[in-house]
Amino acid sequence: MKVIWKKVRRFMLYSLAFLIVVLIVGFVYQGISASKDFKKYQAVGKTYDVFNNKMHIYTGGEGPSTVVFNAGSGTPNPYVDFYPLYEKLDNKTKYAVIDRFGYGYSEITNRKREIDNIVDETRKLLQESGQKPPYIMVGHSLASLETIRYAQRYPEEVKGIVLLDAGNPEYYFKQKSLTFVSQVSQFLRTSGVLRVMYQFDENVINKKRNNLEYVPNKLKEVDSAYYLLGAGNKNQTDELRQLKKNAEKVLKANRGLEVPMTVITTDNFGEIEQDWLDSQEKLTSWSSSGKQIVAEDSRHYVHHYRPELVAEEILNMTKR
Repeated sequence: MKVIWKKVRRFMLYSLAFLIVVLIVGFVYQGISASKDFKKYQAVGKTYDVFNNKMHIYTGGEGPSTVVFNAGSGTPNPYVDFYPLYEKLDNKTKYAVIDRFGYGYSEITNRKREIDNIVDETRKLLQESGQKPPYIMVGHSLASLETIRYAQRYPEEVKGIVLLDAGNPEYYFKQKSLTFVSQVSQFLRTSGVLRVMYQFDENVINKKRNNLEYVPNKLKEVDSAYYLLGAGNKNQTDELRQLKKNAEKVLKANRGLEVPMTVITTDNFGEIEQDWLDSQEKLTSWSSSGKQIVAEDSRHYVHHYRPELVAEEILNMTKR
């Protein structure tokens, strides 16, 4: 019995030592690769000093109003993510793609991801970059909270809201914290595991985004790089940690927004959950002029499945 236990203990020690070596190699591999990626994939727009950190914005187009894009939680690179939309808006209206802190080309901040902090940062970035209202605020997924909150605090600056499969604050208020998922993503990224997985399957990153069907290959490469550079970082994790408090703050404020709102809901290819659909229908009541559109043959990143539909609704909002 002692001999067997001795062998088991030796096996466990060797296994632990092997695991430690693998992790060290993984962390070094990720560190070296990340350094190369940061040098290779430079910011495409402009960065501005916002509350002592650099924040990135990508702008284009012309027109009397500006479409402001706010990406959903965990989106690797908003500049890439919204390409299927701003590519269609380029010669029809002005637009601005926001990189929140911890996303895309923006730095990581020590400021808490409290909803008013996020709104203040977005507003200052718009001001510093010379973007002037009125704004059409477009928010995907979790960005519904900052989009609605912006309109609550600065209604005179917002001309309209378009939400892309974005959650009702009441829905988010009831959700349990998902920080564990983000923390796991961070570990897999920093340990180099995600990078190794990507070598075997490039689509491991964007399978749920229609494989970025409407995005050029060069931008797909940028998107992958920034997923491997930032997945689950502390700002993205803190957004999820603050989810309930942020939703509560939005819920306690004015729900009667005097701006038109279009809620575009994915049908998840016919498998939409009823509670999500119900919450999406209720979301239109937040506006004095709200409507819902259910986008068929689409999933959560609806703008990667039905970009023509989404772009058309955004342009309709600019004409109101």
